[in-house]
Amino acid sequence: MEAVFRALSDAHRRRILDLLREQDGQTTSAIEAHFAEMTRFGVIKHLKVLEAANLVTTRKVGRFKYHYLNPVPIQDIADRWIASFAAPWVQSLSHLKYQLERSPSSMTKPKHVYVTIIQTTPEKLWQALTDPTHSPQYYYGARLQTNLQPGSPFQYFTPDNQLMVGGTVLEAVAPERLVTSFEGHWDDAMQQDKPSRVTYHIEQQGEFCRLTVTHDEFEGETPTYHMVGGGWPGILSGLKTYLETGRALGYNPMALSV
Repeated sequence: MEAVFRALSDAHRRRILDLLREQDGQTTSAIEAHFAEMTRFGVIKHLKVLEAANLVTTRKVGRFKYHYLNPVPIQDIADRWIASFAAPWVQSLSHLKYQLERSPSSMTKPKHVYVTIIQTTPEKLWQALTDPTHSPQYYYGARLQTNLQPGSPFQYFTPDNQLMVGGTVLEAVAPERLVTSFEGHWDDAMQQDKPSRVTYHIEQQGEFCRLTVTHDEFEGETPTYHMVGGGWPGILSGLKTYLETGRALGYNPMALSV
């Protein structure tokens, strides 16, 4: 929390986060172009502070390093200080503000990349991600059904046994990497979207695990792309809380459609 608040205390770093909110997946040069008063070294220094706080995550493609906004730490702050009954209203208003302010030409590379640091072992984290007895504690009450064999279903069902998320296992390498397809079924607007892809990557860092979740292969800014953007931070924050404290956050399943 201290690293997050320290990173957010600087106006330049907040501006960088705004730039990534407007257009995610930018190179250092693209970000630097917005700061005529700052050297490249200064921009890199601010980016490193944001990365250290996990507010920005990076992916390297060829010679280029792309930076992505990671809202999970901010979601953790919201979970700690915003009452659960107020959270859906806050998320709805935040989403509305984003839709009203964003540029129509933004997001040339539709992709969500999230990172969270959890005090646990890779084995326990893998079990939480793949064992049906754990998923209701952090995945909006939904129970996972899968045997983890490539080509087999990877699906989440609501407490009343309605299909919420459909998918197929594409790759499963315990306890390091899980790749699945993704089809949202909780909103009619998503029914025409083609399957996207979710990749879970687990890295051990001492007594902690770094979990990177990449949701990509969207055809564009589809209904699925927008709806999962509101859901993933809550899922990952809930997963972190569950593994570290044994407590479920008790999210309202309707928050998925925010």
